[in-house]
Amino acid sequence: MARELVVKVTCGVDAPERANQGFTVAATAAASGVPVSLWLTGEAVWLATPERSTDLTLPLATPVPDLLATVLELGTVTACSQCAARRELGADDLLPGVRIAGAPVFVEECLRDGAQALVY
Repeated sequence: MARELVVKVTCGVDAPERANQGFTVAATAAASGVPVSLWLTGEAVWLATPERSTDLTLPLATPVPDLLATVLELGTVTACSQCAARRELGADDLLPGVRIAGAPVFVEECLRDGAQALVY
């Protein structure tokens, strides 16, 4: 079985370098043919909304919307259900292709044979 990568980003504009690193790793892996599941939790959920996806800017870094588009095209992007609810965000508030799911799905993905999980 091919290895899979599950990347969880737990921050947004509050920690731009760490957030951008998570998006960069996920997009790089996806572009390399690795099955990728990108999870957005906490403040990172805002980066999955059309209005705020461009809020995170970092000098010398690929823009988050470009990285997110790569993962959406080649992998999956999930917004944490509790995190989205706390921010009063529903599926219609997120970018097309972003799903909402909770801890049971995250745990299932992380525990699959051959899965590697990284948290940023």
